[in-house]
Amino acid sequence: MTAPEFSNLVELLRWRAEQQPDRRAYTFLADGETEEIHLTYGELDRRVRAIAAALQDLSAPGERALLLYPPGLDYIAAFFGCLYAGVIAVPVYPPDPLRLNRTLPRLQTIARDARAKIALTTGAILEMKDLLLDQAEDLRALHWLATDHAAKETAGSWKEPLVTRDSIAFLQYTSGSTASPKGVMISHSNLLNNLLLIRLVTETSSESQMVSWLPQYHDMGLITGILLPCYDGFPVTLMSPLDFLQRPFRWLQAVSRTRTTHSGGPNFAYDLCIRKIADAQKETLDLSRWKVAFNGAETVRHETMKRFLDAFAPCGFRYESFMPCYGLAEATVGVSWNGKHAQPVTLEVDAAALEQNKVGAPSGGGRRQTLVGCGMEPQNHKIVIVDPETLIRCPPGQVGEIWVSGPSVGQGYWNRPQETEETFKASLKETGEGPFLRTGDLGFLKDGELFVTGRIKDLLIIGGQNHYPQDIEQTVEQSHSAIRSGCCAAFAVDIDGEERLVIAAEVDGSRSSLDMETVIGDIKQAVAQEHGLTVYKIVPLKARSLPKTSSGKIQRYACKKGFLSESLEMM
Repeated sequence: MTAPEFSNLVELLRWRAEQQPDRRAYTFLADGETEEIHLTYGELDRRVRAIAAALQDLSAPGERALLLYPPGLDYIAAFFGCLYAGVIAVPVYPPDPLRLNRTLPRLQTIARDARAKIALTTGAILEMKDLLLDQAEDLRALHWLATDHAAKETAGSWKEPLVTRDSIAFLQYTSGSTASPKGVMISHSNLLNNLLLIRLVTETSSESQMVSWLPQYHDMGLITGILLPCYDGFPVTLMSPLDFLQRPFRWLQAVSRTRTTHSGGPNFAYDLCIRKIADAQKETLDLSRWKVAFNGAETVRHETMKRFLDAFAPCGFRYESFMPCYGLAEATVGVSWNGKHAQPVTLEVDAAALEQNKVGAPSGGGRRQTLVGCGMEPQNHKIVIVDPETLIRCPPGQVGEIWVSGPSVGQGYWNRPQETEETFKASLKETGEGPFLRTGDLGFLKDGELFVTGRIKDLLIIGGQNHYPQDIEQTVEQSHSAIRSGCCAAFAVDIDGEERLVIAAEVDGSRSSLDMETVIGDIKQAVAQEHGLTVYKIVPLKARSLPKTSSGKIQRYACKKGFLSESLEMM
């Protein structure tokens, strides 16, 4: 059944519960494989109304509530419970008891910034509240509520809130990959517009099937993995990101078993499947119904897509199923997507010219780089490429900052008027056209296709040349088998007035015959050959110690800070 036009997500879920009460909505694989728990739309609506009734007794509409949940169905009920109560949800990854020194500060920062009044969680996490409060006294003022204990009989006392298209649904805190996290105000209208765009480009319907292991507190996991299935009324099978990371086969096994049509994740996930799924496991997979394999949230690599196709084409996977995409929290989730049924668009460019922000065809013996297109300007939206210094539109063939306008662009940063003005209300200098969202990402348009090349704040300028850190990191990862994939950071430091290259990389220390001098020598040689750069310092790190955001993005600024303060966990 296709949902009629709604003004908010409360109306959407209520309609699903009334029209399809027995239809399965969400299934969670508790062990990542076979142990299933699920909710129908009717069951979900009853749980949500009970949570909302409890919230209405505690708070006023517009208050902020932290969502502190492990992956699972309790989180989904709590998120919708906030919407049903007119409370602004603030999804946050729960702090890890074994790594409180690394995970608790982000929670404290978000709680302060959002001026949260309530913390919603499970009974199990509530039992460890005292452990958290011993190290974070500022969280003691929150009203803590375990929603898995909410009495369902109170659902009848729920009062429908006054929610409009312009009401703020939740605060999506940015990943913090280049700065402290900021809360993007996402309205019901933003969500409904972005969900419609995703439906149009991916051609989802009530007949679709989805599997998602993406973090539920992150924009892609929440909107694509949870809200989109509700929007179109199709079932989704969920699992914990940790279960996927521990055994990547679980993702593709679930895709195969459920005959999934739509699933995806960042580029590293496909790379992990290539490296970790054995040939014998591949023989059990049927990926022939996988129509849309979206690839976004980080640099989309052509080499990864080719290798994934080589590995899983015998399982029925098709190259045209890949859907490279680009987005960010400030634009709800998605900005552009490569069209369904079309093979990914690639462009081979001169690597040296790209370092000068120029897009040109490769010369005979010059270095080449293959870029992947992330789709065209979506319906009712506009994408322009702008010089970030002059604020003038870039001519064709020049790299600049990606600016976006349209109904999916968020309402600004919570309680940060100056940064909202700077980021969400930019205008072109020569025409005054605007407002545009300044994404902070670099890229260019070629025949209408968007190619993303990096981030402004991460761009390295060494010896007068521009270098994208992700390109250097890829070279480092390929230089020696002991370098852990996706666990490398390249950044520049000032040494006697000159920018010098530093590389921090996690190294597999379990190898008894590991020669660190050889590893370092291979890294230096590879970076010199591929990028013409001399590495000032290589910092070998212990496994799982590289600073990353809660969504898995490398925090290069934190790596640099750790290097300068000598606080990185070296081998």
